[in-house]
Amino acid sequence: MSILQEVVAIVLFASGVLFMLVGSLGLLRLPDFFTRTHASGKVDSVGMMLCLGGLAVHEGPTLSGVKLLLVIAFVAVSSPVAAHALARAAVRSGLRPWRGAPDEGGPDR
Repeated sequence: MSILQEVVAIVLFASGVLFMLVGSLGLLRLPDFFTRTHASGKVDSVGMMLCLGGLAVHEGPTLSGVKLLLVIAFVAVSSPVAAHALARAAVRSGLRPWRGAPDEGGPDR
């Protein structure tokens, strides 16, 4: 394995971990279900794809590397669809988005 391949794998994996960390903080800090769903659906899926991409680069052009690329494609399709389905089910069950507190200049609920 070349040094360049190793560096690319480390950069992809580290940036994926950073994305997942930001997404996890978003789950704790964001105010309502819809913004939390956005954080988990977008940021964590990108972080997971970057981590898997780093593993695929580290593995190289082998059968395991191809399988990792297929998992990346599956995550790219399934994670946003799952987040959309959750948000749609929440809207249909009557959950309304957070509009801000009245003292913050947002409209009344």
